[in-house]
Amino acid sequence: MGKPARSKSPGSSGMLRAAPSLPVSSQCKILRCNSEYVAATLNLRGSSRNAAYCNALRSYSHCTRKTARTCRGDLAYHSAVHGIEDLMIQNNCSKEGPTSPPRPRPPAPNHQGFESLDICNYEKSFVYKHGQAPSYQHCASFGDPHIRTFHDDFHTCRVEGSWPLLDNDYLFVQATSSPVVTGSNATVTSKLTIIFKNMKECIDQKVYQAEIDNLPAAFEDGSVNGGERPGGSSLAIRERSPGRHVEIRAEYIGTTIAVRQAGRQLSFSIRAAEEVTRAFTEEQDLQLCVGGCPRSQRISRSECSRGREAAETARALCKEMLPVEDVYFQSCVFDVVTSGDANFTMAAHGALEDARVFLPNAEKLHIFQAWAGCPRVSSSFLLLLLTSGLWAVLLHF
Repeated sequence: MGKPARSKSPGSSGMLRAAPSLPVSSQCKILRCNSEYVAATLNLRGSSRNAAYCNALRSYSHCTRKTARTCRGDLAYHSAVHGIEDLMIQNNCSKEGPTSPPRPRPPAPNHQGFESLDICNYEKSFVYKHGQAPSYQHCASFGDPHIRTFHDDFHTCRVEGSWPLLDNDYLFVQATSSPVVTGSNATVTSKLTIIFKNMKECIDQKVYQAEIDNLPAAFEDGSVNGGERPGGSSLAIRERSPGRHVEIRAEYIGTTIAVRQAGRQLSFSIRAAEEVTRAFTEEQDLQLCVGGCPRSQRISRSECSRGREAAETARALCKEMLPVEDVYFQSCVFDVVTSGDANFTMAAHGALEDARVFLPNAEKLHIFQAWAGCPRVSSSFLLLLLTSGLWAVLLHF
């Protein structure tokens, strides 16, 4: 093996370009010597660069002598030694004299420092890196079902079966819808599956599943946090109301999720860091929280334009829970009339309360859209609706 290429001017590290490509034993530390030499000569400037270059060569020479025993017979080592000799002669450097100051070593892990404490706290990490708080977005699915997207679009959907609400690098959320009653056009979310994908530094993969009358306060494996990893506590479940309201906090990705049951339907709300909501590829294009319902699955609430008497009864029930006549109120009226279930008042109310907490901009809490009433129902159903609805509201409180 020939000698490394010679350098004609101080500060060049060209002599080392051949060395790293040569076989180096695991015990030989010649590559560390090479690295320190390159770092010492990388940015030499000014009138003192010749002296500084000689200092770097002497340091390089000392480093190779320290590793001589373990590098005996190593071609990269011998190439470096001969190259140093040639460059010291070429640049008139004496073998004795000052050396370059040692390169600062990274500090040992400080168990009270940022890296150990906050790497699994997204918000603190973001502030540390960018000097400002991250941006957040909100999405919700509730009722028959209605979707409020991350972009504050609002759709009512006829979806039946399983549909992804989210599918990105960190989260997968799937909602399964089924008819309120057999043969009904009204559908509700009957099952939610939430997968928190493995994040090496913080959590093991965790799966949460909720079904009607089964709203567990634990992940599928029985755990209540992110596992045994150092950041395991950055993912945790809390039961806000037994069997009715569960909250999952995922601090490592700046995300909070609320899952509720009201009557015979489930609802989902999320507040997530914007960076997280955008972490997906073109193949992950079907996400109801991102793009809303596909056009073929959207229902215009203007279609429910008959049955004024039924609508007024439903309006009275919904007004008790939702005094502002925004899309939450409209959705409540639509759901109560189409399903015959007064518990939908609580579904819309819960979604609004989640939005009040999760929305980064309070001015966007209420969304207003034009609509034209709801479908016709029989007078006997109207009486049943009013009676059951009043009881539902009273029991809720």
